[in-house]
Amino acid sequence: MHRRGFRTVVATATFILSLMMATPAGATQPADIVDTQYVADAVERGAILWDVRSERDYERGHIPGAVNVGAAGSVLRDDNREDYLSTPQIAKILGDAGIDLNKEIIAYSHKGNPSAYFGLVTIRHFGGKAGRVYHGGLDDWTAAGLPISTEPTQLTPVTLKLKPTPGVTVTTDEVIAKLDQSTVQILDVRTEAEHKGEDIRAIRGGHIRGAINIPYEENWLDPETPAKLAARKVTSRDGMSLKSLDALKALYAKLDPKKETIVYCQSGVRASQTATVLRDLGFKDVKVYDASWLGYAGRLDAPAENVTFANIGRLNARIRTLEYRIYLLERELAAARRQ
Repeated sequence: MHRRGFRTVVATATFILSLMMATPAGATQPADIVDTQYVADAVERGAILWDVRSERDYERGHIPGAVNVGAAGSVLRDDNREDYLSTPQIAKILGDAGIDLNKEIIAYSHKGNPSAYFGLVTIRHFGGKAGRVYHGGLDDWTAAGLPISTEPTQLTPVTLKLKPTPGVTVTTDEVIAKLDQSTVQILDVRTEAEHKGEDIRAIRGGHIRGAINIPYEENWLDPETPAKLAARKVTSRDGMSLKSLDALKALYAKLDPKKETIVYCQSGVRASQTATVLRDLGFKDVKVYDASWLGYAGRLDAPAENVTFANIGRLNARIRTLEYRIYLLERELAAARRQ
């Protein structure tokens, strides 16, 4: 869509946009988390829109002008460790797509998807100074009557020389060194079952010693929205909108905004959302533990609580059972096709 046509659509949607502002009434626009009107204005001034979803989802429809490199949480990370690829690899992927970290960049996905926040943390981690995240994403954009495109965007490639910025993320060694420091608080944003060691997703279950558990879904108006969508009890992601600033402040009232806050999950994606929310609430020093529980659990000398170990034998047995069931289903399907 041409810029002139896009401006016309934006102008006609102004009233609708004013009703869909993500920022609560009476609050100022957050520094990191932006709304539909902000994104529409940013498009007009030439900001880069980064669609962090999979290539397939992007092809089905995206905000006009948005660029895509595939699912950011997969493309930019090692498959096994789920840590960032090497800095030169990141520079090439982003540079080839024209995602210039010296410019204003807004990352988005579907409403509430933490991958958009992972995109923002990536921007900040590698030196970007004007990164933002659009929490409402494609859902709020379409709800406002704004256009969707299926045409891929090709930005001019740029040569990036990236260097990780200190203070955005922390390593496993740094986390262990800070465990007994009274000026540091650790927040586990995984599910309660993961925190208790009942849901094991690494070599061992449990949580970092002393960590406070507040699942990242609690940032939303209705944390049960994904389950309700799966059960077809609701038809939209509206419940995944962020709570009001007052409600978010109450949610994190047990934390001290003046302390260094380390946020972790399984591999750093979910943690990115809560870390950004805390920054916008005024927390002074928030860091994402990039390796998160996947990295911490692998260090058997790292102090943990509610520790349980993965039963690999039982897991393999379950996998074999599922494989056999699939085999039977495929055989039944083949027989049905021959009839």
